[in-house]
Amino acid sequence: MDAPLNNVFFPTSFNELFTTWNRFPAAVPYAGGTNILGRQENNILNLPSVFLCLDKIEELHIVTRTEQYLEIGAMVKLNRLLRLGKLVPHVLCKCIENISGVQVRNIATIGGNICSTNRVCTNGELNKSETSGDVTQRLARILDLSAPLIALDAQYELRNAGSTRWVLASRFHIEEQEKKIKGLHEKNQKDFYHDSQELLTRIRLPIYPWDYSVYKKFSSEGFYSSEAFVFLAKAQKNILSDIRIVYKGNIILRNKDLESYLNGKYLPLHRKTADDFLANWKEYLSHRPEMSEFSINAVMNNIDENISYLSE
Repeated sequence: MDAPLNNVFFPTSFNELFTTWNRFPAAVPYAGGTNILGRQENNILNLPSVFLCLDKIEELHIVTRTEQYLEIGAMVKLNRLLRLGKLVPHVLCKCIENISGVQVRNIATIGGNICSTNRVCTNGELNKSETSGDVTQRLARILDLSAPLIALDAQYELRNAGSTRWVLASRFHIEEQEKKIKGLHEKNQKDFYHDSQELLTRIRLPIYPWDYSVYKKFSSEGFYSSEAFVFLAKAQKNILSDIRIVYKGNIILRNKDLESYLNGKYLPLHRKTADDFLANWKEYLSHRPEMSEFSINAVMNNIDENISYLSE
């Protein structure tokens, strides 16, 4: 069904939302709106003709805590999360503090940050001569919260008109990223980015204390993208029981096999153990053509700095 340009609907329930979405399949859910404002500022004028504003759906604004999880509605504003204090994992708070300014965080939502669909490159179709790195530039621009949420083993609730499912943040971001890279090689980009009528409704975070956590955001070579690094570690009786390392640029990287290499090692780490760990990461990154030399060096420097903190 056709709709007037810039038509905005304000559903007050999921039933109303999906009924309207069914009438206008090309409609786009609208959260805080910072994504759309950014596209206007950068003269990207191909905005959707129909928006589904999510602000009136009360369930999307709820934050609850159980013995095992912190659950956050997708429409919860970023500054509200900061005001929750110690309820929110330290590494997630540090990430939020590094997102733009207070005014933007007052309107930006956690769900909007996760689901941003801005692409770094928006012109034309895929050129068959493009390299993997070029293809990565055509993927959806990945915003900041993905890195700490993957490291924290967050889960996302996805809902459509007839069902609800939970997916790990790592699957949502990393596995889908690989599918998109493959898909861009195999089919028309416009067709590939046709969105299904499925909505992110909740984020579930395990309540799991970390002994050492670092979030670092650093300058990127690309104007429209930023890079970030997350390092988490937990020990029991001076034995390293868990370590997680996530990098986010135009792609997201996490290697669980490399992380497990240090599990069970005594702290402080022996220098040779630390050097072997760094060598393994260097070898792994050397086979990632999507990453520039700048990004590889930045990741290695951050891993080295944090592993040194845990070493003799």
